[in-house]
Amino acid sequence: MEHDAISAVPRTAGFSAIRPGDPRYESLLRGANHRFSASPEEIHVITTAEQAVSVVGAAARSGSVIAVRSGGHGFEDFAADPRARVLLDMSEMDHVGYDEERDAFVVEAGSTLGHLYRVLFKGWGVTIPGGECPEVGVGGHLIGGGYGPLSRRYGSVVDFLYGVEVVVVDEDRNAELVVGTRDPDDPHHDLWWAHTGGGGGNFGVVTRFWLRCAEPGKTGPGEILPPAPRMWRSRAEMWPWESLDEETFGRLLSNFGSWFENNSSPGSPGTDITGFLHASPLGGHGLMVGAMADDDVPGVTEVLDGFFDGVRSGVDPSPARVESVRPWLEFAAYPGWGDPGDSETRRIKIKAAYMRRGFSDRQVSTVRRHLTTDEPHESQLILIGYGGRVNTVEPHRTATAQRDSILKAAYMSVWGSAAEDERNIRHLREFYRDVYAATGGVPVPDDSTDGSYINYPDKDLADPVWNRSGVPWTDLYYKDNYPRLQRVKERYDPGDLFRHSLSIGLPEESGGERDHGAR
Repeated sequence: MEHDAISAVPRTAGFSAIRPGDPRYESLLRGANHRFSASPEEIHVITTAEQAVSVVGAAARSGSVIAVRSGGHGFEDFAADPRARVLLDMSEMDHVGYDEERDAFVVEAGSTLGHLYRVLFKGWGVTIPGGECPEVGVGGHLIGGGYGPLSRRYGSVVDFLYGVEVVVVDEDRNAELVVGTRDPDDPHHDLWWAHTGGGGGNFGVVTRFWLRCAEPGKTGPGEILPPAPRMWRSRAEMWPWESLDEETFGRLLSNFGSWFENNSSPGSPGTDITGFLHASPLGGHGLMVGAMADDDVPGVTEVLDGFFDGVRSGVDPSPARVESVRPWLEFAAYPGWGDPGDSETRRIKIKAAYMRRGFSDRQVSTVRRHLTTDEPHESQLILIGYGGRVNTVEPHRTATAQRDSILKAAYMSVWGSAAEDERNIRHLREFYRDVYAATGGVPVPDDSTDGSYINYPDKDLADPVWNRSGVPWTDLYYKDNYPRLQRVKERYDPGDLFRHSLSIGLPEESGGERDHGAR
């Protein structure tokens, strides 16, 4: 039985271009990050794969630059590329169902995570270990190697990607629809592999995904994805800035990192929960430590108690505590949770790092110095639990190469006015540079860090002003997997039609900064 999502837009709509002057045009220019706004000659609201083939083929023949948007939650200008003349809006292509022939869930690329969670849960009681922001588009989230609060227990979302349907363009600029799967004998297996962490906007336009676990013997819609939790337990403890002297701040960050170093082995009880640390700029809430878990996991409250006891060890000020237990779907799938900012405060810059261990004492001191400076800024630090089941996969099995980290670090600034762009971006850049000063201002893979996360893209990694490590940005994102990604690019996009400021290059191109000027 297949459960159809009821789309608000008819499948015949969107095929005619929306151009400047159309009353719908301005409303479709900007995504969730208000720093970027596209100005294409044509916008196409795609509702079928056939429409995508037609639009991409016409753009390829005319030499027009293409941009593609799913949920619109881009941290750089990939989907709002100022060079783009044609914008494909995939957001109304949002069907989710069970494909009996492939024994996999089929998900159209325009679905949001919230919509996906709701359909999977209501139809079959299953889920995927995806992110916490329900309005994020599945298209970008899956391709970049998404993760979420269930990843320590179940793995990365790409570990459940069985197949992908993509509009690609050959050397004669002909567009066609190709399906690649996890099956090693599939002639398009490499195309599937490239979408397990290679990032969006590189190889073509994804129209559909198929999701199922890689474990043998699992069949049917109730077994091929993880069971969704029944109830979800969340706990957080908070220290205001007035209680955070240098020693207390340092001990909390050190204890947090140490707990994940000691509790992230695949299958260990600690991987049944995830945790986070959120440090605000001075004047904000201060430092918050939280943890979440499926409330039906045996012994989960004891694991949570152990986590918070470990983080608080040796800390004198008592934190404020909040705790809740609520239905899973209420946490996972409904608006109001996860997205940074609000409807007006949506200018965003982010930087990231994979962490193999917690911060050094020098890095902790640097973090505190930047957060407590008297200069007004909106920089914040978020550390997010990782590892566990994610780290059971070999680095070359998927394009997501970072498979032994225990935390992800996100350095983020969110503000509301264009007049504040320079100040906030500069502060965040300097903050990140100084934390990784020992390795040229970026998280070079070593025994402490393992590069950066392509779903939190940062063009500064390709800028020698901010990346003084001598390590190309391609190594920071893809490590040893980059040459294979280039070969996939050469096969499926030989004319380099799909490109942006951090896109995969053709094999003859270096890993340094590319020329992405209009052709």
